[in-house]
Amino acid sequence: MPDTKVSACIVTYNSMDKIERTVRSILDNTKGVDLTLYISDNASTDKTADFIEREFPQVKVIRNQINGGFGWAHNKVLELIDSEYHVIINPDIILDSDVISDLAAFLNEHPDIVMVTPKVLNQDGTEQHLPKREPRIKYLIGGKLQKFGKIFKNLRAEYTMQNVEIKQPLDIDFCTGCFMFIRTDAFKQLNGFDDRFFMYLEDADLTKRAKQFGRVVFYPCVSVIHLWERASYKSFKYFMIHVRSIVKYYLKWFRKK
Repeated sequence: MPDTKVSACIVTYNSMDKIERTVRSILDNTKGVDLTLYISDNASTDKTADFIEREFPQVKVIRNQINGGFGWAHNKVLELIDSEYHVIINPDIILDSDVISDLAAFLNEHPDIVMVTPKVLNQDGTEQHLPKREPRIKYLIGGKLQKFGKIFKNLRAEYTMQNVEIKQPLDIDFCTGCFMFIRTDAFKQLNGFDDRFFMYLEDADLTKRAKQFGRVVFYPCVSVIHLWERASYKSFKYFMIHVRSIVKYYLKWFRKK
């Protein structure tokens, strides 16, 4: 296993408040594979890139001149990586075990699987129920309006499969972008993310396209911690970015149906 080459990328944009903890948790806990970690910084003004280069010289920093979005910045590694597996990681993810090596071993044992995501937890250890079914208008509406009644909460629960007890690997339609583990050759053949999505649903789009190469699986046997901010619920700006991504997703996948 230590000979298995894994690359990982974190996209940052003014992430100084959390990036040190994330990077340190990855480097401290990843022991069973040969890991190369990249930071793709989207023109941060808080000196995130300077800090990473100073504190973590083993991490490779890509300094983007503009904030081109989440998928656009992740795609900057496509010409640089020569790994067997690649990990897309949010700057608010914390590892407390060797999850990356565990997932590499899982894919080594299952060549029919192209992409996998682990269980995602809140800081208090409760499960963070993230989407697992393909995005539908009813699910997205339910997520936005769940505080207004049971019918909307039920839609969100259906979207995230909250009412399904998942103890074994399960095929899913939506692999969350906060932590995606994919075969590098497939990621390259897909040309990475569709960078027309600035933020939101680029992960659902990548999942849908990745299925041409194999299964996409939720693997509940390992977990990561996600310090989830849910920006689109708190900011009108991010809410509108989310809405535009929804429109792009439906125009791309369902316009001809």
